[in-house]
Amino acid sequence: MPVGEYLAALRGELALRYPAGEPWALDTLYLGGGTPSRLGPDGVAGVLAAVREHAVFAPGAEVTIEANPDDVSDAAAAAWLAAGVNRVSLGIQSFDDDALRWMRRAHDAHGAVEAVAALRRAGIENFSVDLIFSLPTQLRRSWRDDLDRTIALAPPHLSLYGLTIEPATPLGRWHQRGEVAEAPEEGYESEFLLAHDLMIRAGYEHYEVSNFARPGRRSRHNSSYWTGAPYAGIGPSAHEFDGRERRWNVAPYTEWARRLQRGTDPLDGAELLTEENRDAERVYLGLRTSDGLAATVGETTRAAAWVEQGWAELSEGRLRLTPHGWLRLDSLAADLTVSPSRS
Repeated sequence: MPVGEYLAALRGELALRYPAGEPWALDTLYLGGGTPSRLGPDGVAGVLAAVREHAVFAPGAEVTIEANPDDVSDAAAAAWLAAGVNRVSLGIQSFDDDALRWMRRAHDAHGAVEAVAALRRAGIENFSVDLIFSLPTQLRRSWRDDLDRTIALAPPHLSLYGLTIEPATPLGRWHQRGEVAEAPEEGYESEFLLAHDLMIRAGYEHYEVSNFARPGRRSRHNSSYWTGAPYAGIGPSAHEFDGRERRWNVAPYTEWARRLQRGTDPLDGAELLTEENRDAERVYLGLRTSDGLAATVGETTRAAAWVEQGWAELSEGRLRLTPHGWLRLDSLAADLTVSPSRS
């Protein structure tokens, strides 16, 4: 992807969606949906400069970039900071070199540690580490070791993602051919619960089903999604939400860039949320965070069985899932949504 071509298309979309006028205010900005660190320091600075032509960053705004450890150097981190980035989401995934090779990652464990050191030397103290759990047992990766090494690095924030096998991916094809076996369900559960126990013991808040943070270091950007706040999205496959309607761009980069070169909107689809949609999202988003759901009387009644099972806690009208409940988040949210008595 030519960086100059990408920046020109991005500026075109910004001009199309947000014509000249009163600049809109940003409290958070997230450069992600891939690996924006591949743009290089000048490319990242160009993205932020393009956004500033249409927006004003609020004082203390959170500006995050997703990065691979192999893209992090002293020079890159210093350039990101100078451009306005003040938070980095670092895709470490594991500290096991065999597992990293299996995942086709370009970095190794030493490179991951060095990337964290480079961020700190540049003055970027607010960063998040991404780890993947529930890897195939044949890899013999020690999840406990990954967690211990993460805690030793003392990141302000940690995001965990369970490995999923999608059909139209290399991993899906390996699975179909019997070359790799999906981790058993009980392994997924035990690794999730181990992460909860160790991170809580290390002083982190488990504030969302997949996220842990030191006090005061929650991701402000992601937290806004979980409260249903409106957000804008620019770029290939980007989504945005104005509080009533969800819209999304075409996914392929070439089609996105081609449309903008012609001056046409790269919008691919839109969905106007019904009251039922909005209520279902209220339930799902509320249950996935430690703040919980402001439950109605009917929802409280319906969830009484969850409390008995140890899947939830109810206090002052708020329903909060326990770690065991988070393991059942999808089914519990669906159960609450389709319940006949919800008033």
